[in-house]
Amino acid sequence: MDATPFARAIRCIFIGFALLVGACQLIRAQAAFLMEDADGISRAFDPTGHAAIYFARICAASPTQLRRCGPGEMGVVISRYERVGGYDWLAVPLIPYLYSVEDPSMVPARVDRNTVEELRQSYHEAHLMSLGEDVPEGGRVRRGWNQLVGASYERRIYAFRFETTEAQDDAFIAKMNAAENRSHFNIVFNNCADFADGVLDFYFPHSFHRRLAPDAGIVTPRQVAYELVQYGRKHPEIHLTVMEIPLVRGFRGRGRVGKSAAESLVVTGYVGPIALLSPYAGGVVLAHSLIWGREPLPLRSAQTLEPATLTALAADRRHEPFEKDAGN
Repeated sequence: MDATPFARAIRCIFIGFALLVGACQLIRAQAAFLMEDADGISRAFDPTGHAAIYFARICAASPTQLRRCGPGEMGVVISRYERVGGYDWLAVPLIPYLYSVEDPSMVPARVDRNTVEELRQSYHEAHLMSLGEDVPEGGRVRRGWNQLVGASYERRIYAFRFETTEAQDDAFIAKMNAAENRSHFNIVFNNCADFADGVLDFYFPHSFHRRLAPDAGIVTPRQVAYELVQYGRKHPEIHLTVMEIPLVRGFRGRGRVGKSAAESLVVTGYVGPIALLSPYAGGVVLAHSLIWGREPLPLRSAQTLEPATLTALAADRRHEPFEKDAGN
């Protein structure tokens, strides 16, 4: 028997409501703070690691200009670098940033030095020549454009994913494209973590800023991650989730999870000479490391992502907040 007009109207209302809810979910987006291991020589001398920001809705019109992503694009990674063409920040699509290729199916399971260099050179010639022919490739000590691609051949990366809105992302694109993009890099007060801290404060105003303790006002990737974890626990609506992008085997040995500045001075042994010069200063560093410098993070509960499952980083899903484990 045919439904009554009233029943049909009620059904249409429910269908319309479901479509509206689906549309509202589609306009949401994802971003993630990337806390990257200290690798190579920096593992011994400066184990704070590297910081970057990933956006699922934002893509790169060029390494220095942002735009909204089109269908099928997986977003962009943006970070501050020290010696790349004099720019303050640069943007690289997610898959090339991690693996120096454009298709996840092309990511090798294991690499050696020659493979990594060939992959990086190929991507540089195809997409990064706009940075200038005089920008050096860089090596293990003085870095160059090689910092922009193949990060997962050198570092394990923890992604602290949070939700953004369409309006926030559009405002961020406009801000970045309009501002002067010239480097004023300073390893102490204007480093990669300072850049990421500023981006997060743009999305969550007055929540991320330089603090005297820990680390005497020096911002580190671990400190930014810790602040984001604390913010996420107070604001569950951002659905903060932690994921791990493993190091691709073969090119580098396993790195060291980023430390706070004070803890870095302790684990590298620099606190010893400091204490000899000034016992008071050495004691302050040690106290900062023991009391504030640990900054526990929920890394044990991280979901592991492989090249074939990286879409989970951009997927619009409502994960429960990660476990409150002691972390690393």
